[in-house]
Amino acid sequence: MCVLGFVKTRQKTGLEKKTIKGYARRVSRDNDDIKYECDFVVPEDFGEIGAILVENEHHKEMYLNNITLDGLQDGTLIVNCNSWVASKSDNPEKRVFFTDKSYLPSQTPNGLKRLREKDLVENRGNGQGERKTYDRIYDYDMYNDLGNPDSDIELKRPVLGGKEHPYPRRCRTGRARTKKDPLSESRSGNFYTAIVDENLGFPYFTRIDSLFNEGVNVPELKNNSGFLRNLLPRIIKFFDDAQDYLLQFETPAMYERDKFSWFKDEEFSRQTLAGINPYSIQLVKEWPLKSQLDPKIYGPPESAITAELVETEIKGFMTVEEQSREIKGTTLYGSRTLFFLTPTGTLRPLAIELTRPPMDGKPQWNQVFTPCWDATGMWLWRLAKIHVLAHDSGYHQLVSHWLRTHCATEPYIIASHRQLSAMHPIFRLLHPHFRYTMEINSLARSALINADGIIETSFSPDKYSMELSSVAYDLQWRFDHEALPADLISRGMAVEDPTAPHGLKLTIEDYPFANDGLILWDAIKQWVTDYVNHYYPDASLVESDHELQKWWTEIRTVGHGDKKDEPWWPKLKSPEDLIGILTTMIWVASGHHSAVNFGQYDFAGYFPNRPTIAKKQNAHRRPI
Repeated sequence: MCVLGFVKTRQKTGLEKKTIKGYARRVSRDNDDIKYECDFVVPEDFGEIGAILVENEHHKEMYLNNITLDGLQDGTLIVNCNSWVASKSDNPEKRVFFTDKSYLPSQTPNGLKRLREKDLVENRGNGQGERKTYDRIYDYDMYNDLGNPDSDIELKRPVLGGKEHPYPRRCRTGRARTKKDPLSESRSGNFYTAIVDENLGFPYFTRIDSLFNEGVNVPELKNNSGFLRNLLPRIIKFFDDAQDYLLQFETPAMYERDKFSWFKDEEFSRQTLAGINPYSIQLVKEWPLKSQLDPKIYGPPESAITAELVETEIKGFMTVEEQSREIKGTTLYGSRTLFFLTPTGTLRPLAIELTRPPMDGKPQWNQVFTPCWDATGMWLWRLAKIHVLAHDSGYHQLVSHWLRTHCATEPYIIASHRQLSAMHPIFRLLHPHFRYTMEINSLARSALINADGIIETSFSPDKYSMELSSVAYDLQWRFDHEALPADLISRGMAVEDPTAPHGLKLTIEDYPFANDGLILWDAIKQWVTDYVNHYYPDASLVESDHELQKWWTEIRTVGHGDKKDEPWWPKLKSPEDLIGILTTMIWVASGHHSAVNFGQYDFAGYFPNRPTIAKKQNAHRRPI
């Protein structure tokens, strides 16, 4: 049984009137969909319904899809809820659902003002205690739950967030601290392991091919077929119910076209522009090339790539630099790759420099590899490309994907729920773009970016993976450069040109990410412009919108508090400012995320094409 209360929008006296109540009882059931109905009488002078209060009298929470009101003077009213409602026994407060009519704070009808503020207060919570499953509380915490020191002290990880390791904030869970590290939060919930045992190994290319042609036996997963089907619905090609330990994967698109394409320099260059990490390429603006790393730690900054090597071909280039640390069993160099933009508009790799910093009493080592035709040189060149791709794979997942589109977005979501009412037009604009992000981020902290998780066990930076992400946030991330045009300009991939399409002239004309992305960017910006101008016809309404101003202030000073004093944060004083901020957020959650996410299996499903780690040869087997 549910109790419904109907709230009118306007009260002539400014005082709240009693709500109209009704008791909803179950009338039908279709699988998991249950229909409730109730009868109620609305007086002729009641006016417009602005909200519905729901009280769940069941003993457990329920998911409410929508509420349909038939027989009103103005026709049928549908209130889309799409939310869980806690049991009355867990939370005695009635849940409010507003109709789809949006109001700025200053325009809120009298009958809804108290409910508007009350709903926001409930969303903010008091910052205390552990979150319950039925809570709708949004507040902030640092990334202090990645390690598991109580299980193994070697799984202790530094807290991300603060002066030492700057980082965006996550949603607070309030779990107890670990016994062995008072700075770390204990971990609870579901934890998953990798599908294929890391000791399985792939000694031959044909063994990799068998993943797609024959399948792989995973007997320990017999009881997890349902989990696998839900986790990997797109890439599992075949799962025999009679032999539910046989797993066969869909053939990745690039492998299906040409299984040896990853050998080719042309494909290496093409994927730099049109692969799953189009964010790494930069124009070389200074010569000779120099590292920006601390020479006291990493050795002389001068590159071994000389002018003589490329003196006839200096036109367009990419630099990729990554920090490196010594990790047992893994060879991780710093790398720099130089490309030449040919007269036909395509890239050709010229040279790869691998650098190892001074360590164990040995001086800095670096060597340049170039394409060549003799057998030894050819394989050294291919191995150099593997190292570059392993670096780029780590940068792609930890920075271009996780940091920029998931991690940096979570503070926007938290602030939106804390400071923007559900009836605020800007909340309603952003909400669809934030769906599932926090859920995915929570799962990532459980099994992907956690200590000894998938990233640490599969990628070159190993246990330093999240520290690398923190360093990238500290040195590279800035909100104003998350906008696509500003990002392209900052990397030297475009210059402003009022006569060019989208106002930008691309350095490389055939750059699919930029070509397609700018079309989408302009479409998003136009939609946001029309939307903002509709609700803010007067520029003064932006500055006077106290919910909006608190929202932007909290994003800058709390959600991204480690960068709160940076001068590049946009101001929020006009509709134009708001349009720029919203367009950037929506772009990051849509176009940017799509570019670095949806091609992952096509390009990386055949992992020789996108290796994530370069390991020393094992004496007992010969993995690639």
